[in-house]
Amino acid sequence: MIIELGHYALVLALAVSLLQAVLPIVGAVRNDRALMEIGTVAAKASFLLVAMSFAALTYAHVTSDFSVRNVWENSHSQIPLIYKFSGVWGNHEGSMLLWMLILTFFSALVAVFGDNLPESLKANVLAVQAWIAAAFSLFILLTSNPFNRLLDAPGEGQDLNPVLQDVGLAIHPPLLYLGYVGFSVCFSFAVAALIEGRIDAAWARWVRPWTLAAWTCLTAGIAMGSYWAYYELGWGGWWFWDPVENASFIPWLAGTALLHSALVMEKREALKIWTVLLAIMTFSMSLLGTFLVRSGVLTSVHAFATDPTRGVFILMILILFIGGALSLFAFRAAHLKAGGLFAPISREGALVFNNLILTTAAATVLTGTLYPLALEAVTGAKISVGPPFFNMTFGLLMLPLLLAVPFGPLLAWKRGDLLGAGQRLFAAVAIGLVAGSAIYYAQNGGPIMALFGIALGAYMIAGSLTELFLRSGLGKVTGAVALRRLSGLPRSVFGTALAHIGLGVTLIGIVAVTAFETEHIVEMKPGMTTDAGGYTLRFDGLRNSNGPNYSEQSGHFVISRAGVNIDEVWSSKRLYTARQMPTTEAGIRTFGVSQLYVSLGDGMADGGVVVRIWWKPMILCIWGGVLFMMAGGAVSLSDRRLRIGAPARAKKQTKPVLEPAQ
Repeated sequence: MIIELGHYALVLALAVSLLQAVLPIVGAVRNDRALMEIGTVAAKASFLLVAMSFAALTYAHVTSDFSVRNVWENSHSQIPLIYKFSGVWGNHEGSMLLWMLILTFFSALVAVFGDNLPESLKANVLAVQAWIAAAFSLFILLTSNPFNRLLDAPGEGQDLNPVLQDVGLAIHPPLLYLGYVGFSVCFSFAVAALIEGRIDAAWARWVRPWTLAAWTCLTAGIAMGSYWAYYELGWGGWWFWDPVENASFIPWLAGTALLHSALVMEKREALKIWTVLLAIMTFSMSLLGTFLVRSGVLTSVHAFATDPTRGVFILMILILFIGGALSLFAFRAAHLKAGGLFAPISREGALVFNNLILTTAAATVLTGTLYPLALEAVTGAKISVGPPFFNMTFGLLMLPLLLAVPFGPLLAWKRGDLLGAGQRLFAAVAIGLVAGSAIYYAQNGGPIMALFGIALGAYMIAGSLTELFLRSGLGKVTGAVALRRLSGLPRSVFGTALAHIGLGVTLIGIVAVTAFETEHIVEMKPGMTTDAGGYTLRFDGLRNSNGPNYSEQSGHFVISRAGVNIDEVWSSKRLYTARQMPTTEAGIRTFGVSQLYVSLGDGMADGGVVVRIWWKPMILCIWGGVLFMMAGGAVSLSDRRLRIGAPARAKKQTKPVLEPAQ
């Protein structure tokens, strides 16, 4: 009965979404407050209904109700409870219901916290959100219903995909969807503003918090997926330019550009057309990623579905929303004012340069991802575009941007002094060169470009701190005065510095592990030793054991240095009983920000076992830098100016007007 209630709640959510999609727009056209208010009530109701539906599916998974096809295909009575929960979204149907839950959650947030928005703008935003919700509700109900029953309920399930039975994969999809779907609010704001034909600084002030929240969640989701692939798949890599990885990275690049563009629009009322177009394109790339993952056009460990019918349905959604939004943009663009003027050398100019590089990089990754598919569809020829292409093109594009990042905050608005900013960065350049040389020396040399790559990362870190140093007046005033000046700075200043520091830290990690990592593939028998990264590993033998739904063979290694045992590590191979699917569980030990990575291979006829051992210097800087970026997003979100938003309109006002924020 609970399953049927969940199904019925989803149908009701579709009906409510259709009302929310139509009535508020009619109310905005007629200036009817009662009709516009329906959007607020409907958004809350839609979220509650989808939450009920999601709770019903979760109940079915937790109780192992194998009469539900989705549970039977993706669960097992013996798997740990946490994977029964994550199994809800560890499949196509359940993940789409999670998508719907997050989409309606964001709509409800707009309804609850949008009281300072003009009534017509809020009504149109909620209506656009509802159109998206209605489209995906139809998609779920017609092609991906998670509540389908089996006539003869099996006694046991087929188990969750073993590679998904991991804590990282319990966290990764929700974070990723919070980013993907969070950009829908920016999209809805852009379309709503185009409908009204008015876009100004206050609009940018309303959009920025949603962009920040979505960008922060997407950053966390991509990083979590990267780390999961690193430690779970046993291949020792953290990024492979997999097409589905690219599908999440492209909207991140576009979202980063949107974040900077909205800042210029808020401060200077410039880049209006650019900002609106980026808001549309960022969510469009999220929809494109959804299509790639679920259409069957890509084969990937990350892909959810291979049903062409579903792919066609999502393609229709893609064409409807992207085509509709871009058509509206083309119709309205000529009537939008370009905004304030500024010199090429200015903070606005630096942010425009940033956006040009980021959008070009996004287009490059998109082209490399889709070109093989397009070529095969047209000619039948199959080609592979792999890491060498992306590393070369993307790396060269990013180089000028990374060099320019510390300059932006040091340039004045409207007209800046490039030479003056460069002089203030002399110390950062020196620090970067010293740090790069020190790390290069500590690693006993390597590719000479690694020295400059690490120096660039350290320069970005020092350059990001330079602005705080200069604004505090440290060295020119007493420590107490400098501290008071720092405490008086807007939190968004600290958020920007943290995000840029994180980018520098991540760059150092990428360069160091790429240039200095070592790999050993050896056949080992009990008692044998091998060296890696200055450590000695002794293989002590294999041990067989059983988990709740798998059998496991583990290898035990003792780690020593200078003849002294300092740690141990287990690496194992598992066989999941229900699916008869093997997985590799890498053994990882951390030393500072570096890691020793051990992956157990196949057994040999002479009693030995193949072992792959990597020494990965400074690899944790990759994800440590991401933590700085996430902290930067969170600190910026806490800025009082973003919480207050634009001033509330007067009660007697009959026609809402977007006023500039104070």
